[in-house]
Amino acid sequence: MSIEFENKTALVTGASRGIGAATALALAKAGVKRLIVHYGSYKDGAEATLAAVRAAGAEGEAIRADLGTDCGIDGFLKDLERSGAAIDILINNAGSMVKRARLAEYTPELFDTVMALNVKSLWFISQALAPRMIAAGSGAIVNVSSIAARNGGGLGATIYAAAKAAVSTITKGMAKELAPHGVRVNAVSPGTVNNHFHETFSTPQLLESMRASTPAGRLGTDAEVADTILFLCSDAARYIYGQTIEVNGGMYMV
Repeated sequence: MSIEFENKTALVTGASRGIGAATALALAKAGVKRLIVHYGSYKDGAEATLAAVRAAGAEGEAIRADLGTDCGIDGFLKDLERSGAAIDILINNAGSMVKRARLAEYTPELFDTVMALNVKSLWFISQALAPRMIAAGSGAIVNVSSIAARNGGGLGATIYAAAKAAVSTITKGMAKELAPHGVRVNAVSPGTVNNHFHETFSTPQLLESMRASTPAGRLGTDAEVADTILFLCSDAARYIYGQTIEVNGGMYMV
């Protein structure tokens, strides 16, 4: 545990499994006092995350919301306000490809859902929480992008990749705006992580191909991404602003 995280409250969106769950646990182990765990539909996973957070010594509560819709985003912000939580650390992790669909197959509804879930929710949750951070003169926001933002993603993932590219760009603009107020904004960009996301959207053959093309010789883990997020929230990263940290085993080198 670190004294720098004592008495801090953190919000992690998309925390019922994967990178979000690992990040919530990492923050709890680091000493964060209170964790707000957002989830979309996987209640059992959210409850498991809460149990792990509490076992690590933090207070925890869950808020369910579909961040792929305007009403879901609005409802989440109202529930968050009712919770009375004064957020010091925001991890914008909620996101999904939703489904793979090529150009001819893509519908306006799918386009809007992917953009709302990956981009719009991030923007408006940050907008809602930034004033309190500005007033406090401190705060950390970490957004979760993707290697897809760099390479365009695989077949059927173009709009997801575009959404994640927007996340990386928003990170820079938001960092410029909030840095003078003591609020640091950064992002992480995971490569291929061996988790539920790729169990859903990738085949075993594709994952093996990705592993073989990764210089590290293996896929990443949720904990490895979470550790990078924790670093960006810490005082050790106090002079890092507007960066997107690539966590990909060397698959993409800037």
